[in-house]
Amino acid sequence: MAATTDGTDGTDGTDEHTDAHPPPPRSAARRRGPGPLGRVVGFIGELLITAGLVLGLFVVYSLWWTNVVADRAADKQSDKVRDSWARDSGPGALDTRNGIGFLHVPAMGKGEILVEKGTTSKILNDGVAGYYTDPVTSALPPSGKKGNFALAAHRDGHGAKFHGIDKLDKGDPIVFETKDTWYVYKVFGILPETSKYNVEVLAPIPEESGRKKAGHYITLTTCTPVYTSRYRYVVWGELDRVEKVDAERTPPRELR
Repeated sequence: MAATTDGTDGTDGTDEHTDAHPPPPRSAARRRGPGPLGRVVGFIGELLITAGLVLGLFVVYSLWWTNVVADRAADKQSDKVRDSWARDSGPGALDTRNGIGFLHVPAMGKGEILVEKGTTSKILNDGVAGYYTDPVTSALPPSGKKGNFALAAHRDGHGAKFHGIDKLDKGDPIVFETKDTWYVYKVFGILPETSKYNVEVLAPIPEESGRKKAGHYITLTTCTPVYTSRYRYVVWGELDRVEKVDAERTPPRELR
């Protein structure tokens, strides 16, 4: 230690090296648990999280998994129809049990759509389009009779075959394929929203489309707005021409 000029040792009488013992720490106050209101809020929060997870799983099931299942069922049934066509070399009669043919709508971008008899959920849930037998009876194209070939399909879930119906414009082709014939229709009328109970859109002469005389019409119907079934979206087409199916099943130019 250095000495000072006054002969002292530079200390002020205190010991710098004295061990100072801090007072013992106070015991932490015991934390209080949540009160009744806090417990209720926490329980409600857990319920909301669980409900959100369940809702999310339901949306995945409705909008994705049902499409997977329906597409598999439709592909299997489509193969069965085409196999039966290949085995039978004679004139093709409509098989109303397995499917009468295939719908091709390029603007919707869903590839070919198997058409079966009926519009119940049991039928449409298999990823197909169904032609109406109730409350009206569709006029099937091969009959040659004038009338309305009216069809329905799901817009969301279960294959969602008519999901892109809003992409159709006037003049777009709608092609129906049977074993022997291509029926080429052209869109002429669109009704973006109408009541689900409006069966007049399916009439043999659909006057809401603007037509007043009998003809060879096709009508596509599905739910709207998207992800709801509140109203119906309707598209009308009229037969433009008929082409016979050749040995190679060469599609009409509209599908190439």
